[in-house]
Amino acid sequence: MKKIFVLDTSVLVHDPRALKAFQDNDIVIPLAVVEEIDGHKKRQDEVGRNARAVSSYLDKLRTIGHLDTGVSLGENRGTIRVELNHQDIDKLPQSLERDKIDNRIIAVAFALKIESSIPVILVTKDINMRIKADALGIQAEDYETDKIEIEEVYTGLRTLKVEPDQIDSFYNTGSVLINSETLFPNQMIILEDAFGSSKSALGRHVADGKIVPLRYGGQDPFGLKARNKEQKFALDLLLDDDIRLVTLIGRAGTGKTLLALAAGLQKVVEESKYRRLAVSRPVVPMGHDLGFLPGDINEKLRPWMQPIYDNLEFLFSNRERNEKIDNLVNSMKDLNLLELEALTYIRGRSIPNQFLLIDEAQNLSPHEVRTVITRVGEGTKIVLTGDPYQIDHPYLDSNSNGLTYVVERFKNEKIAGHITLVKGERSDLAELGAKLLS
Repeated sequence: MKKIFVLDTSVLVHDPRALKAFQDNDIVIPLAVVEEIDGHKKRQDEVGRNARAVSSYLDKLRTIGHLDTGVSLGENRGTIRVELNHQDIDKLPQSLERDKIDNRIIAVAFALKIESSIPVILVTKDINMRIKADALGIQAEDYETDKIEIEEVYTGLRTLKVEPDQIDSFYNTGSVLINSETLFPNQMIILEDAFGSSKSALGRHVADGKIVPLRYGGQDPFGLKARNKEQKFALDLLLDDDIRLVTLIGRAGTGKTLLALAAGLQKVVEESKYRRLAVSRPVVPMGHDLGFLPGDINEKLRPWMQPIYDNLEFLFSNRERNEKIDNLVNSMKDLNLLELEALTYIRGRSIPNQFLLIDEAQNLSPHEVRTVITRVGEGTKIVLTGDPYQIDHPYLDSNSNGLTYVVERFKNEKIAGHITLVKGERSDLAELGAKLLS
């Protein structure tokens, strides 16, 4: 059945392509939403860019027809119209403030529900707005086009029960063929004896059911040695130059950032495989001006990049370097071997021949992470790390963030690899806290 979708501002600034995502249904944009979009258009971040894209698209539609009556989006498509705020806001409960834009948008959906003979659905990424709408009998939904169920996210790891002679063959010949159509490229495999003995092996699926031993999992890049099998799998992906995109997911203390930094330093400083190690983190909310912090750009960035400094200090201390971490970082910067930058300024850049680490990538939307990956130039390897359960972005959650979106979209690609880190290695106390306080 055809439906009417009322779109909230949060949906459009999250993904301006949402205007084309509702097939043959009708889209209603309350005038209050247009007003909010206008207020965002001057921002110099992703929200501002998305607001300008929405305004541009609506202006294009205006040249085709009248937005107040509805403009057709083409054959077998619905319409888009801008709806004036209904006076029926007075019919809403007195506890809802009349001047609040969220409530004015709800009033539009409420009035359309009364007037229309077809279902009316309010689409918003604002949780409280969905709650209020539901309390008023209005069907409300999240924008789920780019949503991935976190429980179903690809882990990059699979355990297979095989006969013991297959494990022997794996060690003797350097590979084994597994008759399975559900393995993904670069998926990590744990081979276990189907008859219950202690025989086992760690490998990686390369293609067509062929499992090969780990090539790099036993190495200790920049003095860092893997402490568990997931970390060995991660190093095998991070140190393989043929894999251009690596995603690492894990809760705090599992070592995802430390492993990525160690691999980057190994490739840049020790092997000269890449020209520079570039490390970036989103300033959450992404794009906020750093001007309120004192000092030059490096001093402004220091609070946001402090976790990177902590990890670098640990890695350099492992190599018995007694210099202060600031001096070491500055020396690497002077040699053009290291770049620490807020993700705010990545748009428009091209990044060739670099080892690019994006930390805390769970705070990026799918649209933002697309912007990051499309900046990658020839010869660059990009690593995305993060914890989908620790999100600071107001309109993202464990199901709708850019990190899990990339994991799912790239799991069939030979140039990409992923592993979910499980065991915390920061300290016994940190691991216990993660378990007991979750």
